[in-house]
Amino acid sequence: MSKTNLLYLHGFNSSPQSLKSRQTQQYFAQKDPKINFICPQILCSPNAAIAQLTEIIEPIIYNNNTANKCLLIGSSLGGYFATYFAEKYSLPAVLINPAVKPYQLLTDYLGDQTNPYTQETYQVNKSFIVDLKVIEQHQLDDKNNYLVMVQTGDEVLDYQQAVDKYKNKRLLIQQGGDHSFIDYDKMLPQIAEFFKLV
Repeated sequence: MSKTNLLYLHGFNSSPQSLKSRQTQQYFAQKDPKINFICPQILCSPNAAIAQLTEIIEPIIYNNNTANKCLLIGSSLGGYFATYFAEKYSLPAVLINPAVKPYQLLTDYLGDQTNPYTQETYQVNKSFIVDLKVIEQHQLDDKNNYLVMVQTGDEVLDYQQAVDKYKNKRLLIQQGGDHSFIDYDKMLPQIAEFFKLV
């Protein structure tokens, strides 16, 4: 029996308790309780995060039941990670105000960081930046399936970077808004449609 797994990747200094994560879980639980919603607390270092998420994804897609699905939703830095996995494993992905060049942005965050949700403290250092750059996907496979949602009022990321990178994908550009993606919950029916979960 096939199973649909929906993996939500939160952003930098965020958590499974973020509003978008909780809204996504609630929406799909009501839509189809058989959908397996997965939203781990992503480890702080890029290398550890990639290893952690690989350990979640590979048992799903390499399961003997080839009908199992793994669908990705990534917000901000989670969108950067989701792009890495979408390209590596040819998975469909929804990206919400995705980070395109986080290794540039996070140079402003060098030093000690504290995750406001978990209170975990860690360091953003030069190797952290290098590790992010190493997993950048420079060319997107034409076959890969993305829905990219951006708001022009994003105060953290330059939305135009995402528009340029994903210009040949399904793009949804909303005027105004902010980095949190205002009224995200109203977009969940479109996300379900994109994933063919309607």
